Amino acid sequence: MSDSRVIVSNQAGLHESLDDVVRKHLTHPFQKPFAEHTVSEFERLNEIVQASSRPLILDSCCGVGESTANLAARHPDALVIGLDKSAHRINKHVDNYQGEDGEYLLARVDLNDFWRLALDAGWRPTHHYLLYPNPWPKSKHLQRRWHGAAVFPTLVALGGKLELRSNWPVYLQEFQRALEIAGHNSQFGPLAQQPALTPFERKYAASGQPLYQLVAELG
Repeated sequence: MSDSRVIVSNQAGLHESLDDVVRKHLTHPFQKPFAEHTVSEFERLNEIVQASSRPLILDSCCGVGESTANLAARHPDALVIGLDKSAHRINKHVDNYQGEDGEYLLARVDLNDFWRLALDAGWRPTHHYLLYPNPWPKSKHLQRRWHGAAVFPTLVALGGKLELRSNWPVYLQEFQRALEIAGHNSQFGPLAQQPALTPFERKYAASGQPLYQLVAELG
């Protein structure tokens, strides 16, 4: 059995400030200035997206891009874009190509900026994946979790079928509550056994950790 770290948190259930934080972000527009490198990458990708007739799939927090390649193979008719903030992780993906099993691209971006740029440009992904995002398990880091971040309303507004996976159920339960506050239903439960989409998923499953999934149709 493989070893992988089990998440340890000083928070046993939903964060006591979750509702207040989510409602604040839903009523106060996020106005952080855009990072130049993200604007540049967005402009490059936007030309491709606007010229494409394929369905668009976003794989946010894609890490080394293994999930992006797997999703492209699963959806060969789609244009799949993998996004991650780490150049080191993106550069580990040595097989960044347009292949017979699907078309995909990888980009290093700040998602806090990229999602807003995508929404403003009219992007409407059919699917949006957030697979094993950093859980930020310390209670004081609620607003570093995507559902506690100021960009959360933008993530929701992008629409599509949103799918999250995590080995920390509290993260997904909080996300489900945030979606409920934003007016959206979702389904939370154990992840059915299946071939791993990401290196983390493979590692966690090999060590016997329970894995969880949250799915929401955001329109």
